Amino acid sequence: MTIADIVRFLETIAAPSLQESYDNATLLTGNPAWHCNGIICCLDATEAVIDEAVAKKCNLIVAHHPVIFGGLKKLTGSNYVERTIIKAIKNDVAIYAIHTNLDNVITGVNGKIAQMLQLQNTTVLAPKKNTLLKLTTFVPDSYATSVRNALFDAGAGHVGNYSNCSFNLTGTGTFKGNDHTAPFVGEKGIIHEENETRIEVLLQQHKSGKVVQALKNSHPYEEVAYYLYPIENEDTNTGAGLVGYLAEPVEETVFLQNLKAVFGVSCIKHTAFTGKKLQKIALCGGAGSFLTQKAIAIKADAYITSDIKYHEFFDADNQLLLADIGHFESEQYTIDYLKDILEEKFTTFAILKTSVHTNPVRYFTV
Repeated sequence: MTIADIVRFLETIAAPSLQESYDNATLLTGNPAWHCNGIICCLDATEAVIDEAVAKKCNLIVAHHPVIFGGLKKLTGSNYVERTIIKAIKNDVAIYAIHTNLDNVITGVNGKIAQMLQLQNTTVLAPKKNTLLKLTTFVPDSYATSVRNALFDAGAGHVGNYSNCSFNLTGTGTFKGNDHTAPFVGEKGIIHEENETRIEVLLQQHKSGKVVQALKNSHPYEEVAYYLYPIENEDTNTGAGLVGYLAEPVEETVFLQNLKAVFGVSCIKHTAFTGKKLQKIALCGGAGSFLTQKAIAIKADAYITSDIKYHEFFDADNQLLLADIGHFESEQYTIDYLKDILEEKFTTFAILKTSVHTNPVRYFTV
């Protein structure tokens, strides 16, 4: 397997087009044509992680956070970013970052957090808009089922928790081929009428190439008529944060004790107790204070995230329990997630979790 093979697989899990405009989720160092000798999964690609990769003979690091976030104008080793990049290049170590695109996938970073908290009936907290397309095509009636199935297999037809969704109308199609055609039905030079099914399906924009190719491969006509329309509907499987439900309501202190245990934290910053039991839980791995009002709007009992500033705690306004568990702590299980999905796909080389503790924050406890 090459580095490019690994990247292509990861981009089927979290398409680069789903990352935020400020992000840099991509292959940061290394040659895509290199053969992959092994993978280290981590949150942060640091100098120590590069050393670990070299020692363990792994030439690919899959990190959640991009070590190159802003522009690099020089490589003199003056800071940890430059030193990390220099060390990676000198040792032929590739670094791939899968960041906000993985945050924006319902099964990604936040899905793993929800799994650790045993939340049920999870949905995206702030679904994205303008990420969906509608595909319309016209198929001979006898081929409608096979073409629909090909579209579904390519990733079209998902609406929320439902799959294989389509709308179908029957009608009459007409066409006349010129001398350079070889029509599937009818004769060239003669107007032909055919009983056809109009099929409409939704799909995510980043899947359009694969879906259109599946349409062309499964459609019997020499020339396939289809239309792609952008739509403004929210994509309920894509976006920031997540909300789900505990199996039973719990006291606030019990919930916080469980948070400490699950995420291995020595302390949790939180707002005043609301005095009610918690069941509907909103969350966002990493810096998520921008979603506090959304969590309040959907009437969550608690919102779990990190990097909340002093004045942002006031935003809870006694409407919910707002808790900051730390940036690294909230996303730490992303490492397990990456290792699991890669191991399921690739079995011919080592896929390891970093043994380096890359959290730059320490807590002094007595």
